[in-house]
Amino acid sequence: MGKRIRKLKKQRLHSEGNDTLIFSLFFLIAVAVILWRSFDSKVPFWCFVGVFSVLYGIVLNFFRCPIRFLDIDDTKGIVVAPADGRVVVVEEVDEDEYFHDRRLMVSIFMSLFNVHANWFPVDGRVTMVKHQDGNFHKAWLPKASEENEHADIMIETPEGISILCRQIAGAVARRIVTYAKVGEECDIDDHLGFIKFGSRVDVYLPLDTEVCVKMGQSTTGDQTIIAKLRT
Repeated sequence: MGKRIRKLKKQRLHSEGNDTLIFSLFFLIAVAVILWRSFDSKVPFWCFVGVFSVLYGIVLNFFRCPIRFLDIDDTKGIVVAPADGRVVVVEEVDEDEYFHDRRLMVSIFMSLFNVHANWFPVDGRVTMVKHQDGNFHKAWLPKASEENEHADIMIETPEGISILCRQIAGAVARRIVTYAKVGEECDIDDHLGFIKFGSRVDVYLPLDTEVCVKMGQSTTGDQTIIAKLRT
């Protein structure tokens, strides 16, 4: 990729949350009214409004969809965090499904309080998109990467390096949305997809990759550089 164009950062709500937000609003209003009436109006109604407004604010926070742009000119060899969250795995693993060799895996766990939009970790071209059904183990467990329901996206960088990005469902997350399409060009500022209600994203990299994050570190999608490829 050539010179990058810096754009104004924006923030909006993700369209994946439209139905949930509408349902949650009416549900919380109904519960607030029922509870207020059950207390024979001894508790001011604004107390219920305040409590349930906070709860609805948490739901709104979950469906935030920031429009971000990495503020560097040259992204050659750069691997960015595909999600907001916390690094829970940095290790060498045997990847026998696609690469059939050892890879460096960096995993980011998203809690309920993180933004759940996902970004492409590298610039390039999408060469594969595959969804696999599975279990719903807790997302931070090692077996979740292979046994849980997940979506695999293979990306080939302009230098010809293949990177695997895996969206993983968790114990609570039951819906993985993937926007990546085979054959399309992708950019690290583009949204790769969305996972509802807490989960994990794995990135599989060549062994000679320079890792720029450590265990337990917080990441910001499309902003935190997690690795640099040897190009």
